[in-house]
Amino acid sequence: MITAFLLRSLDRKIVIAIGLLLLVAVLVPVLNLMTGPTNPLHVPTYIMSLFGKYLTYALLALALDLVWGFCGILSLGHGAFFALGGYAMGMYLMRQIGTRGSYGDPILPDFMVFLNWKDLPWFWYGFNHFWFAALMVLVVPGLLAFVFGWFAFRSRVNGVYLSIITQAMTYALLLAFFRNDMGFGGNNGLTDFKDIIGFNVQADGTRAVLFAATAIFLALSLLLASAIVRSKFGKVLVGVRDAESRTRFLGYRVEHFKLFTFVVSAMMAGIAGALYVPQVGIINPGEFAPANSIEVVIWTAVGGRATLIGPIIGAILVNGGKTIFTGLFPEFWLFALGGLFVAVTLFLPKGVVGTIAQYLGKRKVVSKAAPPAAAEDGIEPKIQAAE
Repeated sequence: MITAFLLRSLDRKIVIAIGLLLLVAVLVPVLNLMTGPTNPLHVPTYIMSLFGKYLTYALLALALDLVWGFCGILSLGHGAFFALGGYAMGMYLMRQIGTRGSYGDPILPDFMVFLNWKDLPWFWYGFNHFWFAALMVLVVPGLLAFVFGWFAFRSRVNGVYLSIITQAMTYALLLAFFRNDMGFGGNNGLTDFKDIIGFNVQADGTRAVLFAATAIFLALSLLLASAIVRSKFGKVLVGVRDAESRTRFLGYRVEHFKLFTFVVSAMMAGIAGALYVPQVGIINPGEFAPANSIEVVIWTAVGGRATLIGPIIGAILVNGGKTIFTGLFPEFWLFALGGLFVAVTLFLPKGVVGTIAQYLGKRKVVSKAAPPAAAEDGIEPKIQAAE
Protein backbone atom coordinates (compact mmCIF):
# COMPACT_ATOMS: atom_id res chain seq x y z
CA MET A 1 0.00 0.00 0.00
CA ILE A 2 2.78 2.43 0.94
CA THR A 3 4.70 1.57 -2.22
CA ALA A 4 1.65 2.20 -4.38
CA PHE A 5 1.03 5.48 -2.56
CA LEU A 6 4.58 6.64 -3.31
CA LEU A 7 4.61 5.44 -6.91
CA ARG A 8 1.43 7.37 -7.69
CA SER A 9 3.29 10.54 -6.77
CA LEU A 10 5.85 10.18 -9.52
CA ASP A 11 5.61 12.47 -12.50
CA ARG A 12 8.27 13.34 -15.03
CA LYS A 13 9.70 16.31 -13.14
CA ILE A 14 9.87 14.50 -9.82
CA VAL A 15 11.47 11.42 -11.41
CA ILE A 16 14.14 13.58 -13.07
CA ALA A 17 14.83 15.47 -9.83
CA ILE A 18 15.11 12.29 -7.77
CA GLY A 19 17.32 10.70 -10.42
CA LEU A 20 19.66 13.71 -10.38
CA LEU A 21 19.88 13.68 -6.60
CA LEU A 22 20.71 9.97 -6.54
CA LEU A 23 23.29 10.49 -9.28
CA VAL A 24 24.89 13.29 -7.26
CA ALA A 25 24.83 11.08 -4.16
CA VAL A 26 27.02 8.56 -5.97
CA LEU A 27 29.06 10.69 -8.36
CA VAL A 28 30.37 13.39 -6.00
CA PRO A 29 31.74 10.97 -3.34
CA VAL A 30 33.32 8.84 -6.07
CA LEU A 31 35.03 11.87 -7.58
CA ASN A 32 36.21 12.87 -4.13
CA LEU A 33 37.56 9.49 -3.01
CA MET A 34 38.60 7.83 -6.28
CA THR A 35 40.44 10.71 -7.96
CA GLY A 36 43.61 12.48 -6.93
CA PRO A 37 43.99 16.21 -6.27
CA THR A 38 45.71 16.65 -9.64
CA ASN A 39 42.80 15.12 -11.54
CA PRO A 40 40.63 17.78 -13.21
CA LEU A 41 37.52 15.84 -12.15
CA HIS A 42 38.52 15.73 -8.48
CA VAL A 43 36.01 17.20 -6.02
CA PRO A 44 37.82 18.57 -2.94
CA THR A 45 36.47 17.56 0.45
CA TYR A 46 35.70 21.12 1.47
CA ILE A 47 33.60 21.65 -1.69
CA MET A 48 31.74 18.41 -1.05
CA SER A 49 31.00 19.44 2.55
CA LEU A 50 29.91 22.90 1.41
CA PHE A 51 27.42 21.44 -1.06
CA GLY A 52 26.33 18.95 1.56
CA LYS A 53 25.38 21.94 3.72
CA TYR A 54 23.47 23.42 0.77
CA LEU A 55 21.53 20.16 0.41
CA THR A 56 20.50 20.29 4.08
CA TYR A 57 19.22 23.81 3.44
CA ALA A 58 17.37 22.50 0.39
CA LEU A 59 15.68 19.87 2.57
CA LEU A 60 14.66 22.61 5.02
CA ALA A 61 13.22 24.73 2.19
CA LEU A 62 11.30 21.70 0.89
CA ALA A 63 9.84 21.20 4.38
CA LEU A 64 8.66 24.81 4.45
CA ASP A 65 7.19 24.56 0.95
CA LEU A 66 5.05 21.64 2.05
CA VAL A 67 3.21 23.79 4.62
CA TRP A 68 3.46 27.21 2.97
CA GLY A 69 3.07 26.32 -0.69
CA PHE A 70 0.32 23.71 -0.34
CA CYS A 71 -1.34 24.47 2.99
CA GLY A 72 -1.02 28.25 3.19
CA ILE A 73 0.84 28.22 6.53
CA LEU A 74 3.61 30.83 6.36
CA SER A 75 5.83 29.53 9.16
CA LEU A 76 8.56 31.87 10.37
CA GLY A 77 9.73 29.30 12.90
CA HIS A 78 11.00 26.40 10.84
CA GLY A 79 14.52 27.29 11.88
CA ALA A 80 13.53 26.08 15.36
CA PHE A 81 12.71 22.57 14.10
CA PHE A 82 15.96 22.56 12.10
CA ALA A 83 17.95 23.56 15.20
CA LEU A 84 16.23 21.02 17.46
CA GLY A 85 17.13 18.23 15.07
CA GLY A 86 20.67 19.56 15.00
CA TYR A 87 20.89 19.63 18.79
CA ALA A 88 19.64 16.05 19.02
CA MET A 89 22.43 14.93 16.72
CA GLY A 90 24.94 17.22 18.45
CA MET A 91 24.15 15.65 21.83
CA TYR A 92 24.89 12.21 20.41
CA LEU A 93 28.18 13.46 18.93
CA MET A 94 29.15 15.05 22.25
CA ARG A 95 28.54 11.78 24.11
CA GLN A 96 30.90 10.04 21.66
CA ILE A 97 33.85 12.25 22.68
CA GLY A 98 34.28 10.53 26.06
CA THR A 99 37.75 10.84 27.62
CA ARG A 100 39.13 12.58 24.52
CA GLY A 101 37.68 15.88 25.69
CA SER A 102 39.80 18.66 27.16
CA TYR A 103 38.90 17.60 30.72
CA GLY A 104 38.96 13.85 30.11
CA ASP A 105 35.60 13.15 31.77
CA PRO A 106 34.13 9.90 30.39
CA ILE A 107 30.52 11.01 30.96
CA LEU A 108 30.17 14.79 31.13
CA PRO A 109 30.84 16.96 28.07
CA ASP A 110 33.56 19.58 28.49
CA PHE A 111 31.20 22.51 28.93
CA MET A 112 29.47 20.76 31.85
CA VAL A 113 32.80 20.11 33.56
CA PHE A 114 33.76 23.76 33.05
CA LEU A 115 30.45 24.88 34.60
CA ASN A 116 30.95 22.50 37.56
CA TRP A 117 28.07 20.20 36.74
CA LYS A 118 28.31 17.05 38.88
CA ASP A 119 25.85 14.77 37.11
CA LEU A 120 24.61 14.30 33.58
CA PRO A 121 21.13 15.87 33.18
CA TRP A 122 18.32 13.38 32.69
CA PHE A 123 17.51 14.66 29.20
CA TRP A 124 20.99 13.63 28.03
CA TYR A 125 20.32 9.98 28.89
CA GLY A 126 20.20 7.70 25.88
CA PHE A 127 22.12 10.01 23.57
CA ASN A 128 25.14 7.72 23.73
CA HIS A 129 23.17 5.49 21.33
CA PHE A 130 22.79 6.51 17.70
CA TRP A 131 19.35 4.91 17.32
CA PHE A 132 18.03 6.96 20.24
CA ALA A 133 19.45 10.19 18.83
CA ALA A 134 17.98 9.42 15.40
CA LEU A 135 14.60 8.84 17.05
CA MET A 136 14.83 12.15 18.93
CA VAL A 137 15.66 13.94 15.66
CA LEU A 138 12.10 13.09 14.61
CA VAL A 139 10.29 13.08 17.95
CA VAL A 140 11.44 16.40 19.42
CA PRO A 141 10.61 18.66 16.42
CA GLY A 142 7.50 16.61 15.70
CA LEU A 143 6.26 16.85 19.29
CA LEU A 144 6.84 20.60 19.42
CA ALA A 145 5.02 21.04 16.11
CA PHE A 146 2.15 18.87 17.35
CA VAL A 147 1.67 20.79 20.60
CA PHE A 148 2.07 24.18 18.94
CA GLY A 149 -0.17 23.28 16.01
CA TRP A 150 -2.82 21.66 18.20
CA PHE A 151 -3.47 24.90 20.06
CA ALA A 152 -2.91 27.26 17.12
CA PHE A 153 -5.06 25.46 14.55
CA ARG A 154 -7.86 24.62 16.98
CA SER A 155 -7.99 28.32 17.84
CA ARG A 156 -8.17 29.08 14.10
CA VAL A 157 -5.10 31.31 14.15
CA ASN A 158 -4.31 32.13 10.53
CA GLY A 159 -2.36 34.45 8.29
CA VAL A 160 0.06 36.97 9.67
CA TYR A 161 -0.94 36.17 13.27
CA LEU A 162 0.21 32.58 12.85
CA SER A 163 3.46 33.77 11.27
CA ILE A 164 4.10 36.07 14.23
CA ILE A 165 3.58 33.40 16.86
CA THR A 166 5.81 30.93 15.01
CA GLN A 167 8.51 33.59 15.01
CA ALA A 168 7.90 34.22 18.71
CA MET A 169 8.30 30.48 19.34
CA THR A 170 11.72 30.30 17.73
CA TYR A 171 12.84 33.49 19.47
CA ALA A 172 11.79 32.07 22.85
CA LEU A 173 13.84 28.95 22.14
CA LEU A 174 16.78 31.15 21.12
CA LEU A 175 16.72 32.90 24.50
CA ALA A 176 16.33 29.61 26.38
CA PHE A 177 19.22 27.85 24.65
CA PHE A 178 21.52 30.81 25.26
CA ARG A 179 21.29 30.11 29.00
CA ASN A 180 24.15 28.04 30.45
CA ASP A 181 21.85 26.39 32.98
CA MET A 182 19.76 24.82 30.19
CA GLY A 183 22.47 22.20 29.71
CA PHE A 184 23.02 22.67 25.97
CA GLY A 185 26.32 24.54 25.94
CA GLY A 186 24.93 28.06 26.23
CA ASN A 187 26.26 30.61 23.78
CA ASN A 188 29.03 28.32 22.51
CA GLY A 189 26.69 25.45 21.72
CA LEU A 190 28.03 21.97 20.93
CA THR A 191 31.23 21.41 18.96
CA ASP A 192 34.59 19.59 18.84
CA PHE A 193 32.97 16.40 17.58
CA LYS A 194 35.14 13.31 17.13
CA ASP A 195 33.18 10.28 15.90
CA ILE A 196 29.85 9.30 14.40
CA ILE A 197 28.87 5.60 14.59
CA GLY A 198 32.52 4.81 15.32
CA PHE A 199 33.97 6.67 12.32
CA ASN A 200 36.09 9.81 12.45
CA VAL A 201 33.75 12.66 11.58
CA GLN A 202 36.61 14.60 9.93
CA ALA A 203 37.75 11.76 7.65
CA ASP A 204 37.17 12.12 3.91
CA GLY A 205 35.29 8.82 3.75
CA THR A 206 32.93 9.85 6.54
CA ARG A 207 32.24 13.21 4.92
CA ALA A 208 31.55 11.46 1.61
CA VAL A 209 29.01 9.19 3.31
CA LEU A 210 27.38 12.17 5.03
CA PHE A 211 27.08 13.96 1.69
CA ALA A 212 25.55 10.89 0.05
CA ALA A 213 23.14 10.42 2.97
CA THR A 214 22.02 14.04 2.68
CA ALA A 215 21.31 13.73 -1.04
CA ILE A 216 19.44 10.45 -0.51
CA PHE A 217 17.32 11.86 2.32
CA LEU A 218 16.51 14.87 0.18
CA ALA A 219 15.39 12.56 -2.64
CA LEU A 220 13.24 10.50 -0.24
CA SER A 221 11.71 13.64 1.26
CA LEU A 222 10.92 14.94 -2.21
CA LEU A 223 9.22 11.63 -3.00
CA LEU A 224 7.21 11.77 0.23
CA ALA A 225 6.19 15.41 -0.27
CA SER A 226 5.14 14.69 -3.86
CA ALA A 227 3.09 11.70 -2.67
CA ILE A 228 1.30 13.88 -0.12
CA VAL A 229 0.45 16.78 -2.43
CA ARG A 230 -0.62 14.59 -5.37
CA SER A 231 -2.97 12.47 -3.26
CA LYS A 232 -6.57 13.22 -2.33
CA PHE A 233 -5.20 14.52 0.94
CA GLY A 234 -3.09 16.99 -1.00
CA LYS A 235 -6.10 18.21 -2.96
CA VAL A 236 -7.79 19.03 0.33
CA LEU A 237 -4.65 20.87 1.45
CA VAL A 238 -4.85 23.08 -1.62
CA GLY A 239 -8.50 23.69 -0.82
CA VAL A 240 -7.51 24.74 2.70
CA ARG A 241 -4.91 27.09 1.26
CA ASP A 242 -7.22 28.72 -1.30
CA ALA A 243 -10.58 28.68 0.49
CA GLU A 244 -10.35 27.49 4.07
CA SER A 245 -13.87 28.54 5.08
CA ARG A 246 -15.41 26.78 2.10
CA THR A 247 -13.38 23.63 2.76
CA ARG A 248 -14.52 23.67 6.37
CA PHE A 249 -18.13 24.16 5.22
CA LEU A 250 -17.83 21.01 3.07
CA GLY A 251 -17.26 19.01 6.23
CA TYR A 252 -13.47 18.64 6.36
CA ARG A 253 -11.69 18.99 9.71
CA VAL A 254 -9.27 21.62 8.49
CA GLU A 255 -7.26 21.71 11.71
CA HIS A 256 -6.44 17.99 11.36
CA PHE A 257 -5.10 18.45 7.83
CA LYS A 258 -3.02 21.42 8.93
CA LEU A 259 -1.69 19.63 11.99
CA PHE A 260 -0.61 16.51 10.12
CA THR A 261 1.19 18.52 7.44
CA PHE A 262 2.83 20.78 10.00
CA VAL A 263 4.18 17.82 11.99
CA VAL A 264 5.52 16.05 8.88
CA SER A 265 7.19 19.28 7.76
CA ALA A 266 8.77 19.76 11.21
CA MET A 267 10.20 16.23 11.13
CA MET A 268 11.71 16.87 7.71
CA ALA A 269 13.30 20.05 9.05
CA GLY A 270 14.66 18.09 12.02
CA ILE A 271 16.30 15.58 9.67
CA ALA A 272 17.87 18.49 7.78
CA GLY A 273 19.33 19.83 11.03
CA ALA A 274 20.67 16.43 12.03
CA LEU A 275 22.47 16.08 8.69
CA TYR A 276 23.76 19.65 8.92
CA VAL A 277 25.57 19.35 12.26
CA PRO A 278 28.20 16.64 11.53
CA GLN A 279 29.06 18.28 8.21
CA VAL A 280 29.47 21.79 9.64
CA GLY A 281 30.90 20.69 12.98
CA ILE A 282 28.93 22.93 15.33
CA ILE A 283 25.43 23.72 16.54
CA ASN A 284 24.69 26.78 18.68
CA PRO A 285 21.66 28.92 19.63
CA GLY A 286 22.27 31.16 16.62
CA GLU A 287 20.45 28.56 14.52
CA PHE A 288 17.24 29.55 16.33
CA ALA A 289 17.56 33.17 15.18
CA PRO A 290 14.33 34.39 13.52
CA ALA A 291 16.39 35.78 10.65
CA ASN A 292 17.34 32.21 9.69
CA SER A 293 13.69 31.23 9.35
CA ILE A 294 13.03 34.31 7.24
CA GLU A 295 15.89 33.31 4.94
CA VAL A 296 14.22 29.94 4.39
CA VAL A 297 11.12 31.81 3.20
CA ILE A 298 13.29 33.73 0.74
CA TRP A 299 14.85 30.52 -0.63
CA THR A 300 11.39 29.07 -1.15
CA ALA A 301 10.06 32.23 -2.80
CA VAL A 302 13.06 32.53 -5.12
CA GLY A 303 12.84 28.93 -6.26
CA GLY A 304 9.07 28.87 -6.54
CA ARG A 305 6.44 28.29 -3.90
CA ALA A 306 4.20 25.22 -4.32
CA THR A 307 6.52 23.59 -6.85
CA LEU A 308 8.51 21.22 -4.54
CA ILE A 309 11.51 21.34 -6.86
CA GLY A 310 11.68 25.14 -6.77
CA PRO A 311 12.65 25.48 -3.08
CA ILE A 312 15.49 22.99 -3.59
CA ILE A 313 16.85 25.06 -6.46
CA GLY A 314 16.23 28.31 -4.60
CA ALA A 315 18.11 27.15 -1.50
CA ILE A 316 21.13 26.06 -3.53
CA LEU A 317 21.18 29.21 -5.69
CA VAL A 318 20.76 31.69 -2.84
CA ASN A 319 23.28 30.00 -0.54
CA GLY A 320 25.76 29.57 -3.37
CA GLY A 321 25.36 33.28 -4.11
CA LYS A 322 25.76 34.04 -0.41
CA THR A 323 29.07 32.17 -0.30
CA ILE A 324 30.40 34.13 -3.27
CA PHE A 325 28.90 37.49 -2.31
CA THR A 326 30.03 37.42 1.33
CA GLY A 327 33.54 36.65 0.16
CA LEU A 328 33.59 39.73 -2.07
CA PHE A 329 31.29 42.20 -0.28
CA PRO A 330 30.47 40.78 3.17
CA GLU A 331 29.00 43.99 4.54
CA PHE A 332 26.43 44.26 1.73
CA TRP A 333 24.99 40.72 1.81
CA LEU A 334 21.88 41.53 3.85
CA PHE A 335 21.05 44.41 1.51
CA ALA A 336 21.48 42.10 -1.48
CA LEU A 337 19.28 39.44 0.14
CA GLY A 338 16.54 41.96 0.89
CA GLY A 339 16.75 43.35 -2.63
CA LEU A 340 16.53 39.84 -4.05
CA PHE A 341 13.35 39.14 -2.09
CA VAL A 342 11.76 42.42 -3.22
CA ALA A 343 12.73 41.77 -6.84
CA VAL A 344 11.31 38.25 -6.77
CA THR A 345 8.08 39.48 -5.15
CA LEU A 346 7.61 42.19 -7.79
CA PHE A 347 8.87 40.53 -10.97
CA LEU A 348 8.89 36.76 -10.30
CA PRO A 349 5.98 36.13 -7.90
CA LYS A 350 5.94 32.45 -8.86
CA GLY A 351 9.70 32.08 -8.40
CA VAL A 352 12.22 30.79 -10.91
CA VAL A 353 10.69 27.34 -11.42
CA GLY A 354 7.09 28.59 -11.30
CA THR A 355 7.78 31.32 -13.87
CA ILE A 356 9.52 28.90 -16.23
CA ALA A 357 6.64 26.42 -15.92
CA GLN A 358 4.11 29.18 -16.58
CA TYR A 359 6.02 30.35 -19.66
CA LEU A 360 6.30 26.84 -21.07
CA GLY A 361 2.61 26.26 -20.39
CA LYS A 362 1.66 29.39 -22.33
CA ARG A 363 3.86 28.36 -25.26
CA LYS A 364 2.20 24.95 -25.33
CA VAL A 365 -1.26 26.52 -25.37
CA VAL A 366 -0.26 28.93 -28.15
CA SER A 367 1.25 26.14 -30.25
CA LYS A 368 -1.94 24.08 -29.94
CA ALA A 369 -4.12 27.05 -30.92
CA ALA A 370 -1.95 28.11 -33.89
CA PRO A 371 -3.41 27.59 -37.45
CA PRO A 372 -2.02 24.73 -39.52
CA ALA A 373 1.00 25.42 -41.66
CA ALA A 374 0.59 26.46 -45.28
CA ALA A 375 0.42 23.72 -47.89
CA GLU A 376 3.36 22.96 -50.11
CA ASP A 377 1.79 24.73 -53.11
CA GLY A 378 1.96 28.02 -51.21
CA ILE A 379 -1.80 28.46 -50.75
CA GLU A 380 -2.56 30.39 -47.54
CA PRO A 381 -4.69 28.73 -44.82
CA LYS A 382 -8.43 28.98 -45.37
CA ILE A 383 -8.91 31.48 -42.59
CA GLN A 384 -6.41 33.90 -44.11
CA ALA A 385 -7.94 33.33 -47.58
CA ALA A 386 -11.38 34.20 -46.28
CA GLU A 387 -10.03 37.43 -44.83
